[in-house]
Amino acid sequence: MSASRTKRRQKARRRADMSLLGGIRPPIAALSALLLALSALTAFHLGKVANESVPEAVRTSQQYFAEDGAIAMRASLDESITDISRTATLFNAGSPVSADTVLDKLGNVYQKWRGTAVIEVKSGRLEAQRGENVPLTAIDHATLSGANGLVPRMVRLENGETRLLTFAVLSWPGQPQKLLVASSSLRFPGVSLGKFRAIAVTDSTGQILSSDGIANDEQIQSEDVKEDTEQARKQLKKYAKIAARKTKVNPLTTKEPGAGGFRGVSGSLLGPSNSGERTVVGYASLTGPEAGKGTAATALGLTVVSLVSVTEDRTAVVDPLFGIIAAAVLLIIGLLAVSLLIGTVQKPLLQLFLESRRLSRGDLNRPVNRPKYGEAARIGTALERLRRQLLGETAEAQKAHNPGRGRGRIGARALLAACGALLLLWSAPLVLLLNRAGDSVPVPQTLVHDQRERTDTMADRVRRALNEGHADLTSVGTLIGPETTPAEIGGILQRTLTQHQRYESLYVLQADGTVTAKAGAPPRRPSGKAPAEGEEPVVLLESGNAPVIVEFAPAPGLKGASVVGELRIDFLNSLLKRPGLGEIRVIDEKQRVIGGNHGYLAFQQLPNESIRALAAGANQKVGKGPRPSSALLRGGNEDITIAAAVPMVGGGAAKPLAWTVVSWQPAKGLAIPEYNLQNRTVLAGLLGLTAALVCLGWLYIVVIQALRELAQRAEALADGDRRTVLYPRHHDEVGAVTRSLEVIRQQVQELRKRDASAAAGRTVPAAKAGRN
Repeated sequence: MSASRTKRRQKARRRADMSLLGGIRPPIAALSALLLALSALTAFHLGKVANESVPEAVRTSQQYFAEDGAIAMRASLDESITDISRTATLFNAGSPVSADTVLDKLGNVYQKWRGTAVIEVKSGRLEAQRGENVPLTAIDHATLSGANGLVPRMVRLENGETRLLTFAVLSWPGQPQKLLVASSSLRFPGVSLGKFRAIAVTDSTGQILSSDGIANDEQIQSEDVKEDTEQARKQLKKYAKIAARKTKVNPLTTKEPGAGGFRGVSGSLLGPSNSGERTVVGYASLTGPEAGKGTAATALGLTVVSLVSVTEDRTAVVDPLFGIIAAAVLLIIGLLAVSLLIGTVQKPLLQLFLESRRLSRGDLNRPVNRPKYGEAARIGTALERLRRQLLGETAEAQKAHNPGRGRGRIGARALLAACGALLLLWSAPLVLLLNRAGDSVPVPQTLVHDQRERTDTMADRVRRALNEGHADLTSVGTLIGPETTPAEIGGILQRTLTQHQRYESLYVLQADGTVTAKAGAPPRRPSGKAPAEGEEPVVLLESGNAPVIVEFAPAPGLKGASVVGELRIDFLNSLLKRPGLGEIRVIDEKQRVIGGNHGYLAFQQLPNESIRALAAGANQKVGKGPRPSSALLRGGNEDITIAAAVPMVGGGAAKPLAWTVVSWQPAKGLAIPEYNLQNRTVLAGLLGLTAALVCLGWLYIVVIQALRELAQRAEALADGDRRTVLYPRHHDEVGAVTRSLEVIRQQVQELRKRDASAAAGRTVPAAKAGRN
């Protein structure tokens, strides 16, 4: 008998070990594994930020700087190529003119090329030339008629400089074809370098084609400067080859899935340390404005490389022992929490499972070993009452003998809350108190300078875009004469609108204010007379609540008429979309917002008084004029902002606008060691809270709720409810106890029926005896 009972117990234990995913053990085991993994993560990763001599934010900033240079160069080259092609198309649509006339009109409108020339295609004879000598000997006339005959190409001169040759065909009926050639240098248009920075453009082999920021030989005035210059040149050559090699890969392989921003290949490199300074290099390939679509400039295989020396900072941000101590505390707290769950929830439940299985199999000799706490204690008490009922004691007698039924004072929910409080004791300080960056974080001065220089580059880009638009209108105006019909003017405007997406509407405005021809959207400029000669070529108008940028260019062939272009405000905003600068706004002389890279309200003021003061200070004339400025704004509530304001200075049609480009971003969003440490600390605390919430919530939903419901049903069964069938929720330990209670219910019910039948049998003979 004893051996048989032992085998049954062992079998019951094995079945208890086979609980499915919804049982008591998986959430406790998952909590243990998560806390152990979090302890290891905390020990190994908290404190590593102390080893960064050059913050990641500085390296990323140099990458953005190189991307700005690549975008500016690509836009400039594509604009030059488009201007040559469009100008030739406009000349071809009119009457034949001489080569000198073509170059004179081209030079009056555009001043971007170092040299221009017109040659006869068939004979190769030079008909006219302006500016520096164009390297015509590099042109193979036999290949001009091929599929790629007019593709721009780079030519290296004898002095080592590189020129980009751009071609377009001039063709009129009855005349030999002519080739319009423009020569330009690969210089960066309007990229502000600041001090101690060099930038270069290289070909696909890493050969430097042009560079800026390094002193020429005639500018060197001392041996120290000479030595530094030679060192910078060597480093630039070295990293140019590395960058050219790195940019040959597919851009999709260098970015995380779904990453936006720059569409080409870009990155940063960290050079060796030298006397407390370290070289940081950024590189970026020329890429098209749309994903998967190249341009004539991107086909050249050029790469932009920027180089700057920064001061190293090896000050430890945090004691490396912090992570080890935090991990050790988590292990202790986790051990207490898991031990509490195992001792007060898991073991009592497994004990109930074994006891209920024993009773359901008819082993009623021993009293039930009842747990001490919560719902498990209530179920154990009910099992003991059911055991005694199976032995013949009635439920009514049990109620009279023990009316309280032995409820556990501490429930399972309170035990879960205690475990959660233990884990919260570790997580809450990490999330709210420890390793806070505060308002005295040392932000690298390089980041403040980069904010200013990149904003300056952005301002110059906006100014050049407005000037290019006015130049396009001027080019159109020079080709319109008295004999040009409105239909022909409309065709010219439509071609210009198609080739340049900056315009929303193009039209020719007569002196009396009537529109002769138009293309695109209806004009939003208020009706009235055309601007007189000498008035501002670019004006800002208000159309409702929307700004309208209108450009005027005279049409000399039509007396008093002007070619008018209304720019899309989305075009202006698209120029401002660059990562790493935060919020960017273009404001007018009244500090009203005209455009921005993110959501804004037109004609509203800047959101911050400090930023408004910075913009006003940047527009104060210092020396010859306003100067770009940047500042580190420290406000309350640990708010540190890097801001820059750059007035749009320089020549061209956009000069009278007096606009300012303002940018600002919170320093806490940058990869600075103090903020990295704070973010990692908060992350560790949040991971601890998440692990506790998931595992304890899992335990509550799957086990504790079912256990509470089972306690109520077990007590009702012990009180005499024989009709309610007990169904298990899950195939786990609670479900196994439920099934055992259902078997016991059926046994009690069957015992009651037998007792009733026996009582009825005794009553019948007694009645017969009375009749006799």
